[in-house]
Amino acid sequence: MKRMDLRETGRVWKVGELADEAGLTVRTLHHYDRIGLVHPAERTSTGHRLYTASDVERLYQVLALRQLGLGLDQIADLLEGAVPMAQVLTAHRDYLAAQLEATRELHALVEALATTVQRKPDTSTDHFLELIRRTVMVDDTIKTYFTENQLAQLAERREELGEKQIQKAEADWAELIPQVDAAIAAGMDPTTPEAQRMAARWMALLEEFHGGDEGLRDSMYRMQAEESARIESEYCGPSPAQIAFITAANTARE
Repeated sequence: MKRMDLRETGRVWKVGELADEAGLTVRTLHHYDRIGLVHPAERTSTGHRLYTASDVERLYQVLALRQLGLGLDQIADLLEGAVPMAQVLTAHRDYLAAQLEATRELHALVEALATTVQRKPDTSTDHFLELIRRTVMVDDTIKTYFTENQLAQLAERREELGEKQIQKAEADWAELIPQVDAAIAAGMDPTTPEAQRMAARWMALLEEFHGGDEGLRDSMYRMQAEESARIESEYCGPSPAQIAFITAANTARE
């Protein structure tokens, strides 16, 4: 797509302004800039990013293709061929139409279940709703990185671990990630015993997720590598700096 000159558009957005208007985080825009997906057209004399109308169109293309299930590497390759905006809009429209239909079907299913419960109050609503969630409400990002068989494995593993163990793991992550952040901020050497203890705990928590299955582990690592900005901004997941620190500590531990 041809980039528009600042003088032609009349309006520019600072990174914070664009993030607010687009409903994204500044971290996400910085990440897209860093990996070459959406570069700001200009910078101020002090180095602040300035986005133009063409940058906004490019950002839309990235987000629309992302919603269609493509990975960031795939999107980068696709946009190298200057994908026409009309093509992206058409594909996005068709995807959303399919999503609407799926939502209508889900609504009908839940409505039927509600009617059944009214006639038979002892029906386990929670049981049926959980079944619906597991069947149809799997995040599209997860589907991009994990096969149907792997998703079934994860569901089985969740059952094996139980909700109490899962909640404990979530609490452990919530405690460990700030500890790693503090270690990085303090300039801790990853080869120290304390850093290696954190690395051992980190790897043990990952082990609870993938259970030693190499396929699940590789899919998880690929998702983290390609979705690091989203995982960090939306799910408070580990940052690239944290992963680099743990990787170095884990290497020293081995």
